[in-house]
Amino acid sequence: VLSRLSRLASDHRSTFHFSQCAWWLALSVWRTDRPDTSTMMLDERWKNALAITAIVLAGLFVVLQALKAWARHVYKSWLEDPATPLDVDAFVDTDTNPPNHLKVVFMHSSATGGRKPEEGTVELSSFESPHVEGLRVTQRLNARTGGKMAHVSADDGAQPLDLGGSAAMSTRSTPRTRRNLRSSKPPLVIGTIRMGFGHHRIAYAAASWARAATEDNEAGDTYFHDLLNIDSEEADLIKSADAFYSKMSRITSNFGGPIEKLWGKAMLKGDGDALRITGLMAVQLRPLLKNMPIDTPIIATHSLVALAAVACGFTNVINLVIDNHAQFFVVVPQCLNLVQGPVNYQSFLRMGVEPENLELAGHWIPRDLVENIPDDCERRVERALSGFDGMGGDRKARRILIPVGGAGAQRAFIVKLVRALAPLVEQGDLQLFLNAGDHKHMEKAFIKVLKESGLTDYDVVTTTEGVNEFRDNLLDPDAEPNKAVTLFTFDDYFPAVATTDILSRVSDVLACKPSELAFYPVPKLMIRRVGDHEQFSALRAAELGDGTLEARTIDVAMNFIGLFVERPELLVQMNESIVTNNEAGIYDGCKNAVKIALEKAAEDS
Repeated sequence: VLSRLSRLASDHRSTFHFSQCAWWLALSVWRTDRPDTSTMMLDERWKNALAITAIVLAGLFVVLQALKAWARHVYKSWLEDPATPLDVDAFVDTDTNPPNHLKVVFMHSSATGGRKPEEGTVELSSFESPHVEGLRVTQRLNARTGGKMAHVSADDGAQPLDLGGSAAMSTRSTPRTRRNLRSSKPPLVIGTIRMGFGHHRIAYAAASWARAATEDNEAGDTYFHDLLNIDSEEADLIKSADAFYSKMSRITSNFGGPIEKLWGKAMLKGDGDALRITGLMAVQLRPLLKNMPIDTPIIATHSLVALAAVACGFTNVINLVIDNHAQFFVVVPQCLNLVQGPVNYQSFLRMGVEPENLELAGHWIPRDLVENIPDDCERRVERALSGFDGMGGDRKARRILIPVGGAGAQRAFIVKLVRALAPLVEQGDLQLFLNAGDHKHMEKAFIKVLKESGLTDYDVVTTTEGVNEFRDNLLDPDAEPNKAVTLFTFDDYFPAVATTDILSRVSDVLACKPSELAFYPVPKLMIRRVGDHEQFSALRAAELGDGTLEARTIDVAMNFIGLFVERPELLVQMNESIVTNNEAGIYDGCKNAVKIALEKAAEDS
């Protein structure tokens, strides 16, 4: 009987064999009337136990099949009510990526609490960004009752969002008539979600190129549309998911070991089901986009925004794909997905993404960084060579910029790194720019480790104006910071994100995890990742020659630091590679995204 059970159970593809296994066990146990001594000889207790086990297995099988049937029904009902243009199943190919309905239903129900998507529209307004000149920021038109978010009133400059006039919002009007009701130049909407710093950083990079198009009279106004900035029930759903992700990132990064490995592996599992779950969530978010004409060009720096736009029926949606690891979770059906590197491009094609939905664009980099690459690299090379091999001058302390990610992870590793760097700072070989962002726990951690390391004489910068002044001073090749260590810490979110971009121009090395910053045109020390998907971004940087391989330990990180400090060759090579990459258009991703969006708008007008 056991041999028979083993053979039947091994064929896990057959549900028939599963049930047959259970019934064969039950029948075999009760066949005690056969005189053949080769049959199973068991006492009464074993027979009862095996019979009960067989019945339980059969019952579980029936329950499992019932649950699967129920989940299929629920999933189908969600796709049909409400019905939207978004079709994830056709995009991922159900033959090669069949849906796990139980998983999808469980995960989506857990995230939304069974909430039915709203069909209404959240009316929007916009106001001039207090941080970026020429950029308009969207918000809810009227403050939400009981809402806790700050709201800019009409008296303070907020204006109702009207990208096409009241007639343009009619469902009977065509994209062409909507465009005619607007300015002859289409507006550009940068859609994002403030989940960590990465998506926002890419959004501001795209916005910098969109504003340049406005200045050149190629586009209308640029709108920064952060879904979390729209005080609503839909935004509350996103906040819950972001809180869970940030908490898990911090816990796993600081604990390390098996916990970190499990979380890292989970970050590689963005399969078809992950896209299905995200697509269902995106349907919930449609009210946050319905206030715009459907031909409005939308450049999305988070797949949820692009998915929601497709679900609303928008016709000009561009999704900026993050990372350098291809998984369905980060691409979007029925829109143009732009990727940063050729490996991702090839991988998505192999996964079945159609060529018309995919294009290689380049890295997501702010305009200011890209346009100043020649000057910044020349200045870094001069600093690197100063005092070496008869080049003249004194040796320059290497400026190391160490930012903290938006989730606030990596605290344990970064604290250890700062402690290891302290002797080099005391010797005058290093200068540290420590960006704690808006994380108070990291501000405290930096202050504590600086005190413990004897680096008590440091400057503190707390405003965007202070960051810009700091940068502008160091653009002078002969200038140096007032102190060897400068701590940047903020109460607001924007300077926390922007500071790394601003300081990259005057830093010799950016020491960061291989996130969106792995693609930046500045020499990089790639330190320990948070999530295994980030390892491939470190490989991209190393292959392009503008960054190191990932330093998973302090010893490896310090080995790279030694190469930067003791000799100029590695820094010179990285800067030369950046210049070469720039000439090849490697860093023009956001520039190309804006160009493509405007070209599509011109075709549709």
